[in-house]
Amino acid sequence: MFGFEKLDVWQEAMKYVDGIYSTVRNFPAEEQYGLTGQLKRAVVSIAINIAEGSGRESKREFVRFVNMAYGSLCETISLLKICLSREILDKEPYERLYRDGEKIGRMLSGLKGSLKK
Repeated sequence: MFGFEKLDVWQEAMKYVDGIYSTVRNFPAEEQYGLTGQLKRAVVSIAINIAEGSGRESKREFVRFVNMAYGSLCETISLLKICLSREILDKEPYERLYRDGEKIGRMLSGLKGSLKK
């Protein structure tokens, strides 16, 4: 088992990937290469950056990748808001995914704080 697989935040990020992928399955076909694809890339980037950062040689480098994961989370939330405003996404799944994103954001902040000690 790799070290990043033990991180709660990575595990939550992987669940978030599943949640987003399940949600976009219902998006209109014309969004496949637009919002759908961009949303998938953004959410996957959260977990990937956590994993890559954990494999770096220093805590400073890991913090840099945690910051990138947070940036990808912000991108994901922005895309969800766009989907809501364009009426591609209903309010209930939006709110659930938003709350899940907030949780991951808090966890990323906690991880960053623990790495800076």
